[in-house]
Formats: sequence, C-alpha cells, structure tokens
Amino acid sequence: MSWRELKVFLRHVPWDSATARSMRKSTPEEDYWNPDRQLAAAMVDAQRETTYAMVKLHGDPKKTKRIRPPEPIQRPGVIKRRNPTVIRFGGRHGSGAADLAKVFGGHATNQ
Repeated sequence: MSWRELKVFLRHVPWDSATARSMRKSTPEEDYWNPDRQLAAAMVDAQRETTYAMVKLHGDPKKTKRIRPPEPIQRPGVIKRRNPTVIRFGGRHGSGAADLAKVFGGHATNQ
C-alpha cells in the first residue's frame, strides 16, 4: 500500500471505527453520543415535554396535580442538578431585590 492509498484509506475510514476513534483520541462512550443520537435524544425530550404540557393543560386539575415534568435523557458531560439556585420574589422573605443585586453586582432599591 502506498502512502497516498493509506492517506485515502484513513480519510474515508468509518466514523465509529477503532481506527477513527484512536485518531480522535476518544473513548467508545464518548463516541456513542454522536450527533445523530444527540438529535434523537433532543427529539424524545421535546416530545415528552409536549406530552406533559398537553396532559397538564387539558387534564382534570385534581388528577394532574401530582404529575411532574419529565426528566431529560441523561447525556455524557451533563451533570444533573438536584437543587437549582432560584431567586424567589415576594413571599415571606421580601422582594428578592437584594438577591438580584448580589447576582448582578448592583445595589438593591425598594420601589
């Protein structure tokens, strides 16, 4: 095999082959989530969210009260957040202007 034939062979080797993976220096787990699988997972997540919204909006409020939004499909490199940081406004703890001021680096005003 000549150098040119080797170059052509390596350029056209299948994306998920061991040779291509070693050239990219990636693991099989990383390669499992190729763009096609990412797109399919995004479509499934969108369909599940749409189904949840339709059931929640058009269902009996007494029966759909305990239904929770669906969790997205777990993807590599995405850490599942258990307790997201949420700034709440109003309620027992004031307007939340002080918390917003901390986040954005300004000062709070009471208007």
